[in-house]
Amino acid sequence: MDVRKAVIPAAGLGTRFLPATKAVPKEMLPIVDTPAIQFVVEEAVRAGITDVLIVTGRGKGPIEDHFDRSVELEVFLEEKGKFDELKQVVAISDMAGIHYIRQKEAAGLGHAVSLARDHVNGEPFAVLLGDDLIHPSVPLLEEMIGVSEEREASVIAAMKVPPEDISLYGCITPEVLDEQLSRVVRVVEKPPVAEAASNLAAIGRYVFTPDIFDAIARTEPGHGGEIQLTDAINIVAQETSVYAYSFESGRYDVGNRLDYLKAMVTFALERDDVGPGLRSWLAELAKRERLV
Repeated sequence: MDVRKAVIPAAGLGTRFLPATKAVPKEMLPIVDTPAIQFVVEEAVRAGITDVLIVTGRGKGPIEDHFDRSVELEVFLEEKGKFDELKQVVAISDMAGIHYIRQKEAAGLGHAVSLARDHVNGEPFAVLLGDDLIHPSVPLLEEMIGVSEEREASVIAAMKVPPEDISLYGCITPEVLDEQLSRVVRVVEKPPVAEAASNLAAIGRYVFTPDIFDAIARTEPGHGGEIQLTDAINIVAQETSVYAYSFESGRYDVGNRLDYLKAMVTFALERDDVGPGLRSWLAELAKRERLV
């Protein structure tokens, strides 16, 4: 069965980006002039997704406004002859069928995904975390969907991280099948570095078969007292099969200030309007810094 639906959890408070996120949802923080969550939705659409469910919470209204029609803005742009801008804002609301459900309590990522059960309606589906931005040149989700369809199993994205950083992620014990694909023997949420079985980390892209919902329902609160998606994945891995699909580049953790800046610079340099000027300024800055 084709993967047509995606779930984007977006209910987190974004405390790592305070004070900006006191009033602005972290998912709406811009990469140059485009909210991070728009890149995530566009990634899903490129992979053939036509139906997106965004799990929101209090204070997330700007996300819904962003993907909604803005008739007043469209009329203004048309009257001013700003047809390129008009085309751009209309395309945002037309890129996919976008729906919303609220997570009314901060009960964890597993709980957030569980809220999609009725919407998914027994189909395989993708989960994309807004904190992990994947460069558009990397067809990660498309490739994961292909593996999931071929293996008829859930697939999680994986990346090797510095060993000292594995305690920030779900840690995968892999049974290596080839350069990119492993069977997940076990996955543990944020283990102490000394107890980590590998430095292969689960990254925020998943393609799930519907049995993940029963696993979440049987998952007890774990790390941080929350229902962890990683723990539910581990249940499925023990009972059937889950695969880890490894990739090496093109990922930015935009919940991390430094990675957010790296994403900003990378995406800006690729643009015709600001790229050349930014490149010249960066060259001047690098030269000046070497002289200090």
